[in-house]
Amino acid sequence: MMGGDFAPLEVVKGIKAYLANAMAKPTITCIGDEQQVTLLLEEHGLLNENVTVVHCTQVIDMHEHPTRALKEKQNSSIAIGFQLLAGGKTDTFISAGNTGAMLIGALYSLRAINGVLRPTISTVVPKLNGAMGLLLDVGLNADCKPENLNQFAILGSLYAKTILDIANPTVGLLNVGEEEGKGNILAQAAYPLLKANTHISFIGNIEGRDVLFDKADVMVCEGFTGNIVLKLAESFYDIAKARQYENDPYLTRFNYENYGGTPVLGVTKPVIIGHGISNYQAFANMINLGQKMIETKICQQMEEAFRPA
Repeated sequence: MMGGDFAPLEVVKGIKAYLANAMAKPTITCIGDEQQVTLLLEEHGLLNENVTVVHCTQVIDMHEHPTRALKEKQNSSIAIGFQLLAGGKTDTFISAGNTGAMLIGALYSLRAINGVLRPTISTVVPKLNGAMGLLLDVGLNADCKPENLNQFAILGSLYAKTILDIANPTVGLLNVGEEEGKGNILAQAAYPLLKANTHISFIGNIEGRDVLFDKADVMVCEGFTGNIVLKLAESFYDIAKARQYENDPYLTRFNYENYGGTPVLGVTKPVIIGHGISNYQAFANMINLGQKMIETKICQQMEEAFRPA
């Protein structure tokens, strides 16, 4: 509840927006300063059997070193959130707080799925044809081995099929050319692994100009490249707003508020990380995503995919 530039008010408003449209009414555990959060929940008519408050006395600020902050601030909202999730008291954890602390918590409070070398984070990509694509990694793993990219393709394909409802997602390797053998050492070594992977539908290399078109549903790269693409897309939307083109049906799909946050893929339970400037709409969509990840058992599907034959 304390994570994000506009917390906890926008979080409370997001919970209200979510519950107004939710078919099922799951229990939402609000972790934060009890006095602040309870007052806001009461003001918005949300303090009931579906919404409970867990008090914390500390907050991890955005500028703090994530590993040290998690270790020293055991009574922070992020630390308690992971304690509850790891202990089975909650089923998913959502925050727009310190991104590094969320990632460290996901990696060490939970555990990676057996067989997954490195968990990853992704972003949805609005395609010009109206569909959605998935790009991963977008910043968690700046340096990767070929085996990492091969596993990202499996995780991304399962997520695209289960959460984005893409029946047979195709996978492309983001590269500097279409031909096999193109690219740096990582791309050249990853290509044959992806080509031989029977768990995915690999179509070969794709270029930067293909990202917004329908050439591939799942686009795989290391986090250094992926994060640059992600930040470029964010600036693309900012420019559209500045030039008053934000009402264009396609450009509006670049608004992060429509999607809320990004999940950490490859850990045993759903963890969703929101943008620091998240507003109520983003928080409502994060809760929706968390609910869908629980209902579809996506983490269990991923565990099954990496289970030895």
